[in-house]
Amino acid sequence: MIKKGLFGLASFFLYLLSLLPFRLLYILSDILFLIIYYVIKYRRKVVQSNLENAFPEKSIIERAIIEKKYFQYLSDMVVECIKMLSISKSTLKKRLRIKNIEEVTRHLNEGKSILMATGHYGNWEWGPLMMALAVPEQVIVIYKPLTNKNFELLINRMRSRFGTMMVSMKQTLRKIIEMKNTVTITVFANDQTPAKIDSHYVLKFLNQPTSVFPGIEKVAHMTNNPVLFCYIDRLKRGYYEGTFKTIVEQPSLHKEEEITKLHTQELENIIIRKPELWLWSHRRWKYKQEDLTS
Repeated sequence: MIKKGLFGLASFFLYLLSLLPFRLLYILSDILFLIIYYVIKYRRKVVQSNLENAFPEKSIIERAIIEKKYFQYLSDMVVECIKMLSISKSTLKKRLRIKNIEEVTRHLNEGKSILMATGHYGNWEWGPLMMALAVPEQVIVIYKPLTNKNFELLINRMRSRFGTMMVSMKQTLRKIIEMKNTVTITVFANDQTPAKIDSHYVLKFLNQPTSVFPGIEKVAHMTNNPVLFCYIDRLKRGYYEGTFKTIVEQPSLHKEEEITKLHTQELENIIIRKPELWLWSHRRWKYKQEDLTS
């Protein structure tokens, strides 16, 4: 009861913080960067190891530059996520524009539901909010449940403010079947690490064997719905652009693992172009190769 009360108080404080204008929030971000990078050195060894394995061809100096840029961006992401608690629709539309929404609407206008592959790249948290404003169809986001249920509740409340439906991974197939007669957009973030007991494919990603969730591929073969890839690029501080690409028109024409390979390659391509915008502090490769293939 006490913990719940303290969490409620913290949530209210974050809401008040979210009311600050962006210019003040970015001052807080600059301070946060100094703390997490130089003082507590938050997961710097994890980031350094991930970068070294992903980009062995780059020099130590080049990787150090990416590392620093990443932590600067991570600090911005923190305050931008807080802003989600109160950001208006008009402000969001101004700061996250969609480059080619017609790539989405052409499928929806044909009465086809869409399976959307994406990753923790750019401001992935603003994406669900923007999609809910861009199309009238129901947007569903598949998420991995958090250990802290209070924090999960807060995050999901932020993500669903404009109508996005949050569905946990274990409920994916049930929700797909439940809404099979409704045109929807279902979003999968496929760059998280599956548990060893979960179903996964092992693919080469960023220069190393990587376990990848096959969820979107399984749903694609079951429904034959088109698969799109989406990523959110940063144009400048606080301003983003979302881009869509159809990678599979008819899943039934593709063999096993092909769809997973396609969206994994798309994610790798954008990471290589601008690596500082990906979530490097995640322990993406915590399993050894023999654990993945056994």
